[in-house]
Amino acid sequence: MAAAAVATRLAGMRKRISIVLATVGMAGVVVTGGCSIVENICGDGEYPAIAVGPEGGSACFPDGQEPAAPYVRYPEGKVPQQVDDKWDVYWRTHGVDEHGTIIDS
Repeated sequence: MAAAAVATRLAGMRKRISIVLATVGMAGVVVTGGCSIVENICGDGEYPAIAVGPEGGSACFPDGQEPAAPYVRYPEGKVPQQVDDKWDVYWRTHGVDEHGTIIDS
């Protein structure tokens, strides 16, 4: 009987150790994987547009539809795709005037 009790106790300890190791492993995945999540500026089937003026601001419009005033398309090659990408950061300190000329905010 003593051997059976010891075996049962060891099995319980192994189970707890396995749970702890799995939890630690999952926490590692969440911590390292969570930092690499990229958020798109717009959803599928949409594109971003910028508001005219030094304050800027952006909105998303359906592909194939022109942006409504006061929004215009971003200058070609300077369209932000993901939050905090090169162009998203750039447009935080720049805007466009009514002629599409880039201005400092």
